[in-house]
Amino acid sequence: MTTSPRKTVAKAQDVLKALTRHQAHHEISIIKLSEPITSYSAEEPRQRTSDASNSALEGPTPAGLEADLAHYSELFSKLRFSYVEQVTKEKFIRAIVGDPPLIVSMRENLELETQNLAAKAELKKLKQDVASMVDDLEHKARELSQQYASIQLETARLEELPTKIRDLEARVAELKASRATADSNPELNLPLSKTRQLVSRRQAEQQQVTRELKALQSKVPHKRKEVERLEAELGPLETKRQNSRAAAREAKRRREAALGGVGDDLEQRARWWRASESILTQLLDSKSG
Repeated sequence: MTTSPRKTVAKAQDVLKALTRHQAHHEISIIKLSEPITSYSAEEPRQRTSDASNSALEGPTPAGLEADLAHYSELFSKLRFSYVEQVTKEKFIRAIVGDPPLIVSMRENLELETQNLAAKAELKKLKQDVASMVDDLEHKARELSQQYASIQLETARLEELPTKIRDLEARVAELKASRATADSNPELNLPLSKTRQLVSRRQAEQQQVTRELKALQSKVPHKRKEVERLEAELGPLETKRQNSRAAAREAKRRREAALGGVGDDLEQRARWWRASESILTQLLDSKSG
């Protein structure tokens, strides 16, 4: 069962509104993720002078946060070394100046060394677990970042979807109107195979007409010269015809003036005699036959 375009538009708009509300309440950004670090650094009485990423706190970026992490790791490593050194010195001095002085036997040293080895192994295992956890978190964070970018892209597409659907509906209406007009012409409703045949036939006819047109165009210069020659010959003949017509009118005028109007009567009588002669000739020919 197919859904109508209007239902699809309504559903897309509902999804878009729900997604917009969710993003408004659960906005994700690097700035918000870095707020605990920046707030802690703002509460410190003295600003760090050795941290090169102080300026990055105003506008945190992934590269800036990675630089902060590397910087803090280096500081913690130095701090741990200084702490261990200071505590060791303090214990050694207290053992020497104590009353009575603290004397450690060989057996106790061996036990402490054994305990240290076990503690080191446990610490190494914990470090490996933490490193694996950090790798998993980084991998998961990158996946979430890609998903978030994909969601942002799909959201933009959803925002454009109603406009595209309206354009498609208008296009469908235009096609339906053109189809109603095309029903009056059977050639516009042919199947694909017959349409291709018709196109091929029309193309062949067009090529034939093009060839004929080229052949006629090649004859145009010769025909133009012939027309110019005939026009040149026609000019004197036209002049001669006009002169002859004028001379005939003048001769007719003079003859009528000389006969005093009898010419018209004579001409009518001559036509009557010629008609009578034709009739008699036809009668004689029919009798003789």
